[in-house]
Amino acid sequence: MSDQGSGRPPVGVIGGSGLYEFLDDVTEVTVDTPYGPPSDSLSIGDIAGRTVAFLPRHGRRHTLPPHRINYRANLWALRAVGVRQVLAPGAVGGLQPELGPGTLVVPDQLVDRTTCREQTYYDGKLRPDGQIPGVVHAPFADPYCPVGRATVLDAARTNGWRPVDGGTMVVIEGPRFSTRAESLWYAQAGWSTVGMTGHPEAVLARELAVCYTALSLVTDHDSGVEVGHGVTQQEVFTVFAQNLDRLRVLLGDAVQALPPDQGDCACADALAGTESGLALP
Repeated sequence: MSDQGSGRPPVGVIGGSGLYEFLDDVTEVTVDTPYGPPSDSLSIGDIAGRTVAFLPRHGRRHTLPPHRINYRANLWALRAVGVRQVLAPGAVGGLQPELGPGTLVVPDQLVDRTTCREQTYYDGKLRPDGQIPGVVHAPFADPYCPVGRATVLDAARTNGWRPVDGGTMVVIEGPRFSTRAESLWYAQAGWSTVGMTGHPEAVLARELAVCYTALSLVTDHDSGVEVGHGVTQQEVFTVFAQNLDRLRVLLGDAVQALPPDQGDCACADALAGTESGLALP
């Protein structure tokens, strides 16, 4: 599938700054949004003829902790340049014994345990551009795009990376890791992984009628599941770096396999029948 010559990237990737190296012929684009600046400029380039926009979630130098990321600006900026399908890799802790370091989980559910993040565009507040959004209750029973999930799962299997199909990611406020008691609580609830950045990305994408698929790389057994010292930042960074090349290949294959547009995916109709009050980019 080729998007060459379109000038607008239909696919976006939000992830760690090491990932943008998988793009060819990169152009840096700065996008202003009604919600302030995104985490960084967008890197727009090609993968085998497909145009892709990459955004480093924490900023290129990893200067933004999870609770200070401007998620609304990030998703708005991606849609503004043409993105309608987002792939979102991220590091997570495994909450079940079988989900050890190096496991790829493609979750199908999400639990929000964050506390202070702006997580909607439809708050009824006057924006700097004069628009006043209405109050919209977006459908969110199934947080992730079914088409994107199927595409990522197929790409992983083709590459010999046996993925875990489904599971619940609980998103915590951070930037600290969980206590043992919290981790055990999440595990006993039957949840699969714990991370700090998967929300509100997913719901903001839904409010913009953008497809969103999470790719969760397990970097550790979370503190209540393992014995010993507990999770450290260095452990997380080390395991993620060890799997970075593998993740780049997977993302490249998934991007190439995604359909050229949203088609009849339900994500595209998330705002159907509502009066949002916003002119989406």
